[in-house]
Formats: sequence, structure tokens, C-alpha cells
Amino acid sequence: MKVSDGSLLGDPGRTPLSRKEGVKWQRPRLTRQALMRCCLVKWILSSTAPQGSDSSDSELELSTVRHQPEGLDQLQAQTKFTKKELQSLYRGFKNECPTGLVDEDTFKLIYSQFFPQGDSTTYAHFLFNAFDADRNGAIRFEDFVVGLSILLRGTVHEKLKWAFNLYDINKDGYITKEEMLAIVKSIYDMMGRHTYPILREDAPLEHVERFFQKMDRNQDGVVTIDEFLETCQKDENIMSSMQLFENVI
Repeated sequence: MKVSDGSLLGDPGRTPLSRKEGVKWQRPRLTRQALMRCCLVKWILSSTAPQGSDSSDSELELSTVRHQPEGLDQLQAQTKFTKKELQSLYRGFKNECPTGLVDEDTFKLIYSQFFPQGDSTTYAHFLFNAFDADRNGAIRFEDFVVGLSILLRGTVHEKLKWAFNLYDINKDGYITKEEMLAIVKSIYDMMGRHTYPILREDAPLEHVERFFQKMDRNQDGVVTIDEFLETCQKDENIMSSMQLFENVI
């Protein structure tokens, strides 16, 4: 299990990587190794059918489930995955979810398996809602891979917009201090004792207080998407920590 400071926004008390190492933040290289660090990718590939199925098999599979996803070519255009990667992801997704849909209980099961040392229930709930774009209680394969594409291979701007949506729990277009604290605390709870350094009980609140003060530029008690994007992109510590998405997604 990799250690993490437990936050998608980094640790405000640590020295930014760019300052410490004398280099600017760079987006991770698009490698299969980076892709495989994602918990959700590991889960859907864990039951992938034996190698040997060709592309025509995968195309045929797209019409055999209860919910029929968009074609591979269209999904390839919408994401930054190759057609071969989409075929592998879909094959595993279909094996795990024959109906073509993922419900919240399945999400909670995934995270309980990958983070057994902590309580991942609340974080899985928040993450499920972030993926469930149309708020109908189920995630389609298209929603799944589009979200993964942003988190693993998106631009900094795309990742930050996705993060804002995660923190905006009630989807009203604003982040409150209570919402940010709920997300950060759920990540700490999920990581359990596997954090470094060992966290104090008040660490989540202290973390949120510092970041919220930075982000709420007009001091109106809420953070807008513009405030969020502007603050994050100007903060070297936050930018250097964006790779932590790979640790908890």
C-alpha cells in the first residue's frame, strides 16, 4: 500500500515539490504503468477474459448487455484511451457488471477491497456521485471511462474541474467549508493508519481551514468554480499534488 497525505489537494504544511526539487510540475507521462495504479482500473481488469479475443469480439460484446454503450470509435474520440485499452476496460467491466451499469453498493465494495485498513464507505459514496453525471443512481460504462480519462490523462484544468465537482457534494455550483471537510475527512478515514506522517485527529479540519481561506477570495463563505480554478492553478503545492488522484481513484 502506498502512503499518501490523504488529500486530493496536497498538504499545506509541506514544501512544494517544485521548490524542493527545483523543477516545475509536469503532468505524468501517459504510461500503462500509470494507468494500472488506478483502483477502478485494477478492479475492472481483474476479471478480464483471457487474451485472444480480437477487436471484433469486443465490438460484438457492445450489443450483448442490458445497457448498450456507445461504440468504441465514439468513446475513443471522447477519451484519451486507445481502442485496445477501451476493449480491455470494457471486457472487464462487462464481466464485473453484466447489466452494463454500476450501482453504489458495487463502488463501496471496490474500495473496501483496496483500502481494507480504513473505512472507505463515505469516500466511495462521494466518488460514486461524482461519476454519476445524470444522478440516476447508476454509472454507465461511458460515464466510467470518460471520468477515468479525465482523472488519469486529462489536462490540469480538466482534473481541477472534476475535483470541484467531487467537492461540490450537493451540486449547487459552490463548495462550502463543510463540503470540503466532508470529502477530506472521508479520504483520511479511508487511508486509515497508512498515512505519512501519522495524522492528528484535527488534521482534516486544519487542512481545510487553510485551503478554504486561500480559495474563498471574496470571503462570502463559499468557493466558486472560478475561485477554485484560479487558486489551485496559482498554488505550486496544489499543482504538485495533482498526481495523488492516482492514489485514491
